[in-house]
Amino acid sequence: MLGSTLGFGLMAIFIRLASKNIPTWEVAFFRNTFGFLALLPMLALPALRQPRPAAAFAASVHTDQLPRYVVRTAIGIGSMFCGFWAIAHLPLAQAISLAYSSPIFVTIAAILMLGERVRARRWTAVALGFFGVLVIVRPWSHAFSLGTLVAVAAAVLSALVAIQIKQLSQTDKADTIVFWTYALWVPMSLLPSLFVWHWPTGLEWLWLAATGLMGTVGQLLWTRALKLGDVSALTPISFMQLPVVTFAGWLLFGETVDAATLAGAGIILGATFYIAHREAQLARQQRTSAPSEAVEPGV
Repeated sequence: MLGSTLGFGLMAIFIRLASKNIPTWEVAFFRNTFGFLALLPMLALPALRQPRPAAAFAASVHTDQLPRYVVRTAIGIGSMFCGFWAIAHLPLAQAISLAYSSPIFVTIAAILMLGERVRARRWTAVALGFFGVLVIVRPWSHAFSLGTLVAVAAAVLSALVAIQIKQLSQTDKADTIVFWTYALWVPMSLLPSLFVWHWPTGLEWLWLAATGLMGTVGQLLWTRALKLGDVSALTPISFMQLPVVTFAGWLLFGETVDAATLAGAGIILGATFYIAHREAQLARQQRTSAPSEAVEPGV
């Protein structure tokens, strides 16, 4: 989980560096393209050990849920664009803090879409998490910026994606979900990027390639961490992404963190930790899969 946190933190830094001259849609396209290129060998390796590698690979990624993947990836592209835009235009600490509010929206979406029951303690955590979001966004203050609502929109859309992944995981394997997500992400992000295309030059290619590589590394390590450990124990480690990007924002971009962002981030992280802890308890009791609130950060 610590390696995953570092991977996603570096991805955010490279997104900011690449976004200096490259439009957000194009950054998303290259993140998906380079990420897919890094992922394919890992997905194909087990099939190469079989007598008929092509047939084995096709069988490993077969799905009967392709229309649902189209919807899932379309929402995911929206979440990615909003999240990348927030990283490019907001202070890094603020953008990442608001991204961690996604589990709060997952809890609400699970009630509405999956019929899950939520009792008073988790409702309290959700309410506190919302309060933390308001502390950062400050809609009542002169410091309010519409850009912060873009970061909140990214968290809401990410929550919808998490619910859909939970539904898809009931019929499809993890490798299948990851393959079709990337296979559809690449063309979906290419089309809008063509309208704002700017050919990368020099170091921009390095930033874009590193964005895709770090995103894929973070994703794979995150998935592996949840298989090996308890989400309630791993969640606090994932919060290390915030000080990493905060330090990078100060060192590379001269950013400072105000008291409201620190306070709101603390409230959101506390609420997120409790939700993850409670969901892990329920998952163990019911012997279900990993809780839906274990939302992958940075996607």
